Amino acid sequence: MTRPLIEVRRLTAHAADGTALVRGVDLTMEPGRVTALVGPSGSGKTTTALALLGEAGAGVRLSGHVRVGETEVVGADGIAAHAAGVRGGTVAYLPQHPGNALNPARRIGAVLTELAAVHAPSGSGRGASRAFSRVALEQSQMPSDRSVLRSFPHQFSGGQQQRVALAQVLACGPRALVLDEPGTGLDTVTRAALTRELARLARLGPALLLLSHDHAMVRALADDAVVLEAGRVTARGRPEAVLPALPAPVAVRGSREDRLDGTPLLEARSLVAWHRRRGHEVLHDVSLRLRAGECVGVAGPSGSGKTTLARCLAGLHERRSGDLLLDGAPLPVLVHRDTEQKRRVQYVWQEVHDSFDPRRTVLDQVARTAVRLRGLAADPARAQAAELLNELGIPRRTAARPPGALSGGELQRAAFARAALARPDVLVCDEITSALDAQTAERVLAHVERLRATRTAVLWIGHDLRLMRRVADRLLVLDGGRVAEDGPCAQVLARPGSEATRRLLDAEELGWTPRSRDASGSRPSRRTPDRASDQ
Repeated sequence: MTRPLIEVRRLTAHAADGTALVRGVDLTMEPGRVTALVGPSGSGKTTTALALLGEAGAGVRLSGHVRVGETEVVGADGIAAHAAGVRGGTVAYLPQHPGNALNPARRIGAVLTELAAVHAPSGSGRGASRAFSRVALEQSQMPSDRSVLRSFPHQFSGGQQQRVALAQVLACGPRALVLDEPGTGLDTVTRAALTRELARLARLGPALLLLSHDHAMVRALADDAVVLEAGRVTARGRPEAVLPALPAPVAVRGSREDRLDGTPLLEARSLVAWHRRRGHEVLHDVSLRLRAGECVGVAGPSGSGKTTLARCLAGLHERRSGDLLLDGAPLPVLVHRDTEQKRRVQYVWQEVHDSFDPRRTVLDQVARTAVRLRGLAADPARAQAAELLNELGIPRRTAARPPGALSGGELQRAAFARAALARPDVLVCDEITSALDAQTAERVLAHVERLRATRTAVLWIGHDLRLMRRVADRLLVLDGGRVAEDGPCAQVLARPGSEATRRLLDAEELGWTPRSRDASGSRPSRRTPDRASDQ
């Protein structure tokens, strides 16, 4: 029997305050196989994954046994002295927050070439490293032309940054890949293509550990699934045996047109936006109207301009032209908005990790919104913040920690709470449930509905068309920075009038991939292929 490439036995992890984050986890990873680690937000998935690299969050203590190849990474006394030697070339990690993995001061082509050169076989030249960096981009569903290679991270959308971060992981040529929510921020077309590419990659021999709330992706890719709850393994086996059945298609919500005031609360007219200079526009003549209590959904491929539109409405993107009106009055960029204008229009960021101060507790930062924008005293603001966070599944003990001690899903909910505590008239939500399991997402959706009942207008940006059907009254589809389609959500999704919308709908269900089913519908053989035979 082949010895596993990675072996985890009785792994435990404790936070600085003594809270158990991981409790006796066992796990193995073998070449050519995909193992999925699934479970609710905060269940210990990322802590377990980081332990494979001999890493842990601030103040987190590890114990147990983790072996990678012939190297002990974690032992009874914690992280072993030689753990750093496995990072990159043996085990490479794609973080849940891609911004943490990208150097904002360097062009991505230079970083990819450097990574490929560091981990390349002895004697490989720089030309081979450049070629391999292009292959890594293409495997990540990104173009590999000169304009992309010479771009900086901030010039990409959130979904594109996710793929660039994956390319950096692949450029290392590792024997094992740890992928933390690789589908986050990706439209349905790109996610399906990435799933197929990861399936192909796994057949070449690397061991893959997939951390994901996307059960469709897990079913398509994984050979085995391990379910974590509150840091413990509660189930393991084939994905179809341990995962809940996929929910039935969600019916498109009935239109609220007859119950909404026809006067727009927030209106954008002919928005044009650019990054460096005119002539490089990322939004072209985009207009929208948002009424009190209404939810307008915004969908489109990664890089289509969705986040730029959100940042324009929030006042964060200053390089724009066109009109932005709140109650019919001009709405300036953020630095020129008064306190009431800031309270009335709130934005929940896609990349929430960078929106928190790492030195202050999450509870204090959420409460600060009510102090600054509503004039509350500190104690009642903290009480309201703690109550809302608890409703969203974050107990006060967890909220009293700094951001680095919370999971990605917990931070996403905290960012939502921070904006909701302002009691805004307009709430701009950019992929606010992408890091959440279905049960946890329900808590957020329930609060969104409560806000709408008090006539808060919501702009909902997302790639999950199942959720879009549920929350949106109207749907705006962007493609290449232009409005491809705009109309009632039920009508747009039932009878799409643009090629962009049809592509998104066609790719909505991942279905099977060559990795997960052979022509007969059975799982293929798991014999690891000879690398030489695939050249």
